[in-house]
Amino acid sequence: MPRILTIVGARPQFVKAAALSRALKKYELEEIMVHTGQHFDENMADIFFRQMEIPEPKYNLGIHSLSHGAMTGRMLEELEKVMQTEKPDAVVVFGDTNSTLAGALAAAKLHIPVAHVEAGLRSFNMKMPEEINRIVTDRISSWLFCPTDTAVRNLLSEGYGNFHVRVENIGDVMYDVALFYSRISEKFATQFNGLKNRERLTVLATFHRQENTDNLKCLQNIVDALNVLNNEFSIVLPLHPRTKKILERENISLNFDPVDPVGYFDMIELLKNCTFVITDSGGLQKEAFFFKKQCLIIRDETEWTELVDLGYNYLVGADKEKILEKADAMRYSRMKFQEKPYGEGNAAEKIALILKEI
Repeated sequence: MPRILTIVGARPQFVKAAALSRALKKYELEEIMVHTGQHFDENMADIFFRQMEIPEPKYNLGIHSLSHGAMTGRMLEELEKVMQTEKPDAVVVFGDTNSTLAGALAAAKLHIPVAHVEAGLRSFNMKMPEEINRIVTDRISSWLFCPTDTAVRNLLSEGYGNFHVRVENIGDVMYDVALFYSRISEKFATQFNGLKNRERLTVLATFHRQENTDNLKCLQNIVDALNVLNNEFSIVLPLHPRTKKILERENISLNFDPVDPVGYFDMIELLKNCTFVITDSGGLQKEAFFFKKQCLIIRDETEWTELVDLGYNYLVGADKEKILEKADAMRYSRMKFQEKPYGEGNAAEKIALILKEI
């Protein structure tokens, strides 16, 4: 039986890993899960694992609250020890965090093949730490599990057709996750079950990226746009703690009350029942599509270019006028959401079947 070591470090990675864990178990592959501790989250209690049916990690390295270099170095050191102890046949990493990079590096240096889930994504912005992480991880992986045709084309344009790697468009694991948890989200959501009964149309908004929060002009423009939209829409803004501190420090005021960060089930309920989404989150702009909602992306680029090409999402940056213009258009938009750029919701099973061949 092949032994698969999966590495996670942030809450979204746990959710993706849950989908893969179910598939690995179905096809009788042994899994050893390692949590690096990169995102220390007090909300990730026992109830989180029980409700989402996520297996408890065998190892929790507790590495967090360090600089990029120190964090990645510590993870590399500790993950190497785990791999030498467990002797896995393959290592699976997800996405583009420091945990992703450290896991891939540790495995590659020990000559353990690496499977990268969400391979081939590119923002083409080398100022983003995530972009560096995903490029390096792709280059040292043996299996590149791409979520879209666009991701496959990115890799081929970079010469991966000449490397001894397997490039597969297996679809998006997050689509698997959305389909699975949407069936039970209403049962476990704690804050937003009554959203559908609100009198006004609802906009779900999030922003946390440094290019928006550390640039005060961008931050003010985004807040100004949301304040204007609040005159016509009900704005639900789960406010990131770091963003909240900056708003308070700079005395930038919202004319509506934000909410505390929400769990995954509440986020699904928000996506199901909102009118459209405004975000700088890479994952949320795609999840909006899963639940047939359009999205304004308050960034200058996106990894999910296919949704822009299909006309569902719009890049508006931190431009107040663009945000307001496109928001007004979305109020009346009635898109059909018939395309399936992210597969059929069976990406995790495809990964498990390929790894079973080891």
